[in-house]
Amino acid sequence: MKKKSNKFQKDKPLTIFITGGSSGIGFQSVLKLISLGHNIILPCKNILRANEVLTNIFNQFPCDSSKKGNIYTPIMDLSDLNSIDSLCAEVKKKRLRIDVLILNAGLQYTGSKIPRRSTQGIELTFAVNHLSHFYLTQNLLPLINRSNYSKIIITSSEVHNPMSSGGRVGARAGLGNLLGLESETGFDMIDGSKFNADKAYKDTKLCNIIFAKELSKRLNKTSFQISVIAWAPGLVISRDNQGFFRYSRKYNQLGQILFAYLARDLLRITTSNITAGRLLCDLVCSSKYNKSDFNYYSNKIISPGIFVFEKTNISEEAQIDGLAKKLWDLSKSLIENKT
Repeated sequence: MKKKSNKFQKDKPLTIFITGGSSGIGFQSVLKLISLGHNIILPCKNILRANEVLTNIFNQFPCDSSKKGNIYTPIMDLSDLNSIDSLCAEVKKKRLRIDVLILNAGLQYTGSKIPRRSTQGIELTFAVNHLSHFYLTQNLLPLINRSNYSKIIITSSEVHNPMSSGGRVGARAGLGNLLGLESETGFDMIDGSKFNADKAYKDTKLCNIIFAKELSKRLNKTSFQISVIAWAPGLVISRDNQGFFRYSRKYNQLGQILFAYLARDLLRITTSNITAGRLLCDLVCSSKYNKSDFNYYSNKIISPGIFVFEKTNISEEAQIDGLAKKLWDLSKSLIENKT
């Protein structure tokens, strides 16, 4: 009997929708997925960014490479719910079908003392990292193919867990009773506390886990059986001025340089965009991640420079079912009030 491949790219090309694919982990995964023949929908914030991304991608491949997948770069600003509406309408008009939805975009501006706001006036970390992805998913669900290789993959972080090594540093994640989301006058923090940019990021990574878990639970109650995966890539610090920490660097450039040198070069507790991008690609392609329920995987460091990628327990707070339902309902209500 012929051995069955565990790589779907050998069977058929997938259509993959990815946010945060223009740089960092997302960009590296896109390069790999295109090289395997998969087709990519990669929304960009504006036309200039889209052209830059296309140039960077095309420069990676020889002109006569006939096996590479296609790429489509529509415009979408995750900090604007109306922009998400426009993008989804465009995708539906083109009658595109999606095999894998990757919610990878993330924003952090640790060091700022003042909250930034989305177009709708929502604290920017929460708006981009959670609410926009929540809204995007609701809009795109009807376009996702109902097949045994379809997946929804959400990039989270181990800092969602206050007991993890990263989660114990600085302010700790905690949503409380979601008092901020219940406020009628707007909010800076999900739990209603005073603004803290570091905690705001960690809280949204906790929201990513809770949303993924609740989404899987709701889908499993229907006939839509699909793999819903949350994952943590580990601490990724690039050597250029781009990457995930590009926003935080504006508020504490020297501190970020020293932290990067200590973590990446001395302690060797970081991983690279290329390595993390390959992990994301494997989540997309490998059949071992094809499970019609929720799973969380983390790229854990076991010794300097050595990591293991494995299924991991989520934090105690993330396991509270009532909190997941409440976050879902309040997110939906917030969007309805803002659109």
